[in-house]
Amino acid sequence: MTTTIALAGKGGTGKTTISALLIRYLMEKNDGSILAIDADPATNLNMVLGLDIEGNVGDIREDMLDMVQTSGALAGSMPGGMSKQEYLDYQVQMAITEGDKVDLLAMGRPEGQGCYCAANQMLRVIIDRLGKQYDYVVIDNEAGMEHLSRRTTRDVDVLLLVTDPTQRGLITAQRMHEMVPGLEIGVGRTYLIINRVQGSESGDMGASGLPTPLAKAIEQSGLKLIGTVPEDPAMAEFEFSGRPLVELPADAAVYKAVNHIAQSIFESG
Repeated sequence: MTTTIALAGKGGTGKTTISALLIRYLMEKNDGSILAIDADPATNLNMVLGLDIEGNVGDIREDMLDMVQTSGALAGSMPGGMSKQEYLDYQVQMAITEGDKVDLLAMGRPEGQGCYCAANQMLRVIIDRLGKQYDYVVIDNEAGMEHLSRRTTRDVDVLLLVTDPTQRGLITAQRMHEMVPGLEIGVGRTYLIINRVQGSESGDMGASGLPTPLAKAIEQSGLKLIGTVPEDPAMAEFEFSGRPLVELPADAAVYKAVNHIAQSIFESG
């Protein structure tokens, strides 16, 4: 049975960092296969995981659209006599980057003005079927919630709303939470993570240690805070040098905090 975890939040709040460290936790736990899906057009999850990518789903969709528009002969089938579904399935399989303990699929650019809706639906089916082959699927989303429904028809077991310790970020997370009932997919548990907390050295649950106005705002938002992640000087070296975050020391404050959050998600139920 696959457990699907999705991360969302305002741009620049550190969703990719949290995604990478959650994946590292699962890799170290070593009790199942992992598929990481980079659903942000910026496509940098591979960098923090230390993986290379050669293609993405967006390019596959656009290439197929170009072929269909330029050749009437392709109306019924694709090169090699494959159906469109088979062709897309093959291309997506080829786009997967296989790591030692995690595989990565990059979604790439969103649909353009020439949106090929039939291809989008086929891709959703393919990616959903692909996800069932793994024990864990971790989706690093672009800013916004509406993209989840366009990327997958799978239910999300755990939705993590990531924000920095600002009123704007928290309001964005709250609005995203309010959008959940209107999505075409089911969402199980929803949690809030406060990232880049100044002067905090732990990821303990609760609003203790947060500025009083922020703590009150979290309480009023109705969001369940599962943990905080401190601003960690150790991150600077990795970010500027491009070193993968999965190589962070085990005693780094940011990893210890995410590790604590992961334990709450996966071990405490």
